[in-house]
Amino acid sequence: MRYLTDRKRAVGKGSAHAGAEHHWFMIVSSVALAFMLPTWLIVFGRALGSGYDAALATMSRPFPAILTALVLIVGMVHFQKGARTMIEDYTGGTTRKLLIMAFAGFAYLMIACGIFALVKIAL
Repeated sequence: MRYLTDRKRAVGKGSAHAGAEHHWFMIVSSVALAFMLPTWLIVFGRALGSGYDAALATMSRPFPAILTALVLIVGMVHFQKGARTMIEDYTGGTTRKLLIMAFAGFAYLMIACGIFALVKIAL
C-alpha cells in the first residue's frame, strides 16, 4: 500500500511561474481593445458607408491605418493567448501541441495578411 501525502502528490505539478504575467497581459490588452475597437468601428463604419475611392482614401491616411494595425495586432495576440489558455485547460498530449501551433499560426497569419493589405492600400 502506498501512502502519499498531499505534498508528494503535488511535486512536479506546481506553478509554471507565468500566471501573473499572462493575467496582466490579458487585462492590459482587453482594456486597450475596449478603447481602440469602438474608435476603429467609427472610423471603419464611416469609410464603409462611402464609395470605394473615399474608403481607400480614408484607410490610406495615417491615423486609420495605424489604428487598424494596432487593433489587428493586439486583437490577434489577445485571441491567441486566450485560445492557448483554453486549449491547455481542456486538451492534452499531441492534440494540445497541434492545436496550440494551429492557433498561433492562424493568429500570426492573420496579422501578416492584415499588415500586408494595409501596406498595399497605403502605397
